[in-house]
Amino acid sequence: MLIAISFNLEAGAKQISHRTSSLLESGGALGFALTGLAAVFLGGNYLANRGAGFPLGQAGDFFSAGAIWIITVFVGIKVASTVTTLFYNLIEKEQADGNVKQTNT
Repeated sequence: MLIAISFNLEAGAKQISHRTSSLLESGGALGFALTGLAAVFLGGNYLANRGAGFPLGQAGDFFSAGAIWIITVFVGIKVASTVTTLFYNLIEKEQADGNVKQTNT
């Protein structure tokens, strides 16, 4: 988004396309849902952590939170790609309405 703001929309779209952003958005949501279903198949509640049997490490270890870090990664992918998709949709609508001047640098 910063490249698109600094230079132009086409330069930003070369970094991450609209299609890629949409795929990441769907993948983040799917990964989140599948992590929750994995807990159900392991015998716990949806998105259960220790109750479903996800391995917990020792406090202070990098992977000490069971499935929490996996859930956080998928939520981060979903949020980042949604913000990117919204940004491009808003800019494209403004350009179509003629409210944004296209600059070539």
